This record gives sequence, structure tokens and C-alpha cells, in this order.
Amino acid sequence: MKKIILSMMAICSIGQLAKAFCGFYVAKAGTELYNHKSEVILVRDGDQTFITMSNDFEGDVKDFAMVVPIPNVISRKDIQIADRSIFSKLDAYSAPRLVEYYDDNPCMIDYTLDTREIHTPSATLSSIIEKEAKKHQVKIEAKYNVEEYEILILSAKKSSGLKNWLLENDYKIPAKAEKVLEPYIKSGLKFFVVKVDLDKYNSEANDGFLRPLQIKVKTDKFMLPIRLGMANSVGEQDMIVYAFSKKGRVECSNYRTVKMPTGNNIPTFIKPKFGPFYKDLFKKKYKKEGKDVVFLEYAWNVTPSWRGMKCDPCVGNPPKQKEFIMAGVPWYENTSSQTYFTRLHVRYSLKNFPEDLFFIETPNKEHYQARYVIRHPAKGDLSCDMGVEYLEALKKRRMEELNSIASLAIWDIRKYTDYVESGKIKSVVNESENKENILPFIFKDNNGGNRRYQPLMVVTFILLSVYPLNAFVRRLRSAK
Repeated sequence: MKKIILSMMAICSIGQLAKAFCGFYVAKAGTELYNHKSEVILVRDGDQTFITMSNDFEGDVKDFAMVVPIPNVISRKDIQIADRSIFSKLDAYSAPRLVEYYDDNPCMIDYTLDTREIHTPSATLSSIIEKEAKKHQVKIEAKYNVEEYEILILSAKKSSGLKNWLLENDYKIPAKAEKVLEPYIKSGLKFFVVKVDLDKYNSEANDGFLRPLQIKVKTDKFMLPIRLGMANSVGEQDMIVYAFSKKGRVECSNYRTVKMPTGNNIPTFIKPKFGPFYKDLFKKKYKKEGKDVVFLEYAWNVTPSWRGMKCDPCVGNPPKQKEFIMAGVPWYENTSSQTYFTRLHVRYSLKNFPEDLFFIETPNKEHYQARYVIRHPAKGDLSCDMGVEYLEALKKRRMEELNSIASLAIWDIRKYTDYVESGKIKSVVNESENKENILPFIFKDNNGGNRRYQPLMVVTFILLSVYPLNAFVRRLRSAK
């Protein structure tokens, strides 16, 4: 036990944090898990919001069009193009992760320090005819060329007029857009409208992707318009929001913000399956919470001058100063300013999210990270008294780990019958059979071993215990 304590102290002393988790990063659950997803960077600074939008558009870029409601007419200097790499770096840095511990052999006498290091992997714009715009009661407030993008700022009197004008000028918009546009128009919002200038777009240089656009708007409302993006949706979509604030954690104000489970011990065999495991865990939590909440996956102080750790454990090196500036964090050049980074995950649909997302900067500075733990058993001779006790505790721990994945992700733990006794996996269930929700009951017997009962066996046992066999036989004879 002494060696375990010394090992933890040796690793934790690097970050000067007595409560550090001190695990070894082995896997992450990033945005690549989700097919229909979008990523947005939100930065709040006073009454200004910086929005950086990634594009996972698939198809011919000539068909690309983006319409974003904004509170006011913005100038050319408020529009920038960001590097796509910033999204992958923020994702990797804040994604839910799997960490591992290694148990020490309690029979060892040598209490040398464990100095293992943390692992880090390492339509072209059509001619704008003012007369046509006037006919549809659409006003062109501003017009900009930003490298490969052609941008208009529009205002409109009617949603039908805006929709018809956009279609007549070759903007591909959702078929149900008119209904969604109406509340934005009534609220007096403008529209940030984007198309690609095919003469300036270099597909090879950008690997076939569109570069992210970043805009700055001035408004007393810290919000993100999502309803227009759902107008043509056929189902649920995932969105990851990377939010930055000077004050503290960012949370949603008009929908509940819920923490994802964290710190759970799970079996060692999850290591190569962590992505699918977290995906199932998220799905279960999403259903349990009613499908209308925003999930917190990461919140931390990432101020450069702050001496503490900025993740625990870290997937890799934190984004550099220039990368935070690229993300639209204007105060990051001044290292004395505090910077709090929040990762929010929302799975939304038109049915469950009828309103846009509104956010609030909270004073909550608590550090949080969705992380899951695997513990490798000790190796070597375990025949001493402490070793025998350790092996008994290890079986109990493995049983708890199996029950944990059954509870968190609804995984069928009958597939791992040998894990409790030997730590090995032996599947006894046909993978094609749909029995995911039929979980066995696991109990301890009088000898400390594990007994497994299927639900039908348990019900039969209960019936027999309350209805004696001889009474059953008498009733059967009388019936004859």
C-alpha cells in the first residue's frame, strides 16, 4: 500500500495538485464517433460573441449555402476565416477519455518510486438585382468578398419573400425554411448569407473541405441559432460547442445542463472498445434525461499563467496561445486574464429543441472532465497473505466493473462470463441475437464465489419459495 501512495505522489507532484487524478491517457471519444454532427466555437467577451462555424458539408461546393441569423449588420472586419485544425485540437484536448492505472503487487517489499510518465499521443454569386430584392421585401444591407466566400447581410419583411429571393438567386435552402425564418424576421434579426466563389475555391489545397468562417456580433443575448439548421433535418443531430469565457463555466440557460457520468471504473477489455462504449453511454444518458438537455463533457481553467494542470489526464499538449487567438479569444494575448474552456454536447431535433440555444457565463470555476478508468491487475507472486486478500478484492472489483458497464451503457455482460474469475473474455452469447436488454443477476455465494441467474430462473425460484412444492402436488392430484 505504501508503494501505491508513493507512486501517486511522484506523478501528482508535477502539477502541484493534491487532488489530481494522475491516470495514464489511453483513448478518447472525440467527434469522429458521430455521423451527423457540427462543431461551433463560442467566445463571450462582454456584449460581444465570436462564433466560429465548422463545415462538414458533403457534395458539390456549388450547392453550398449557409444562412445564419445574426442580431445586427456586421462589418467586413468582423468576418474572418479560421484554420480547420483548431477544431481537431480543441476536440482532442477536451474529449471524454479513458485512463488506466496499474495495481502494485502487495507482496513486494521494494517500495521504490514509480516514475512512469503520462502517455501523450503525441454559384458563383448570381447578379444581384436590387429590383428583385425590393419585390420580395428583402434588403441587401451589406456585401463582402472574403477570399473564397461571397457574403451578403440581408434583412427581410416576410419569410416567404426571403425564401423566394434566396431560391431565385440559386441559394440551396431547406424546404421547410419559411416556417423557421418567420420568428427571426419578427425579432428583427438580420441574415448572414454565404456562398462559395468557385473561381477562388481551391479544392486540392483544402482537401475538399470548406474552411471555417468566424464572425463577431454585438448583442446582449449570448445565443446560438440552431432552428434553421433543423428545418431540413430527418432526425437527430449532434453538436459540440467549445465555449470560452473570462468568468467561469458556460452553461445553457433555457435547457438543462447535465454532467456526463465521470470517474467510473470499467473493465480492462473496454480499452479497444472505448469509442463504441461511450457512444452507447451517451445514448442511454440522453434517453434517461428526456432528450432535451445539454451535456457537459469538460470545464477547466486554461489560463496560460495559471500554474495548475489544465486537464487530468491530458490527451496531449494544450492548444498554444496563437491557436486560442485563432479560435476567437481576443483577451488571450493578455496572459493576466482568466480563460475558462467549456465543452458542451447537445443531440438535438426539431421536436425536442423548439428554441435556439441561449447560454450564460456562470461563476462556477470547478474543474470537470468526463473520464473513465480501467485498472490493470498486479503481476508476479501473490501468494502472501496480502496477495490473497488482494485477489479476493480483485474479483469483487471486476464484478462491480461489469455491473458498471451494464448500468452505464446497457451492455450485455453475459458475454464476459470469465472476466470476474480470470480477467479473460469468453463470449457465450450469439452476437446476432437481440438480447441486449436481458441482463443476468450476479450475486455472491457463501463461499465468496459468483452465482449468475437469468431473470426467468430468479422468477421461478421466487415462485417456488412462496408456493411449496407439496401444495402444488396436492392441487395437481385434486384436479385429476
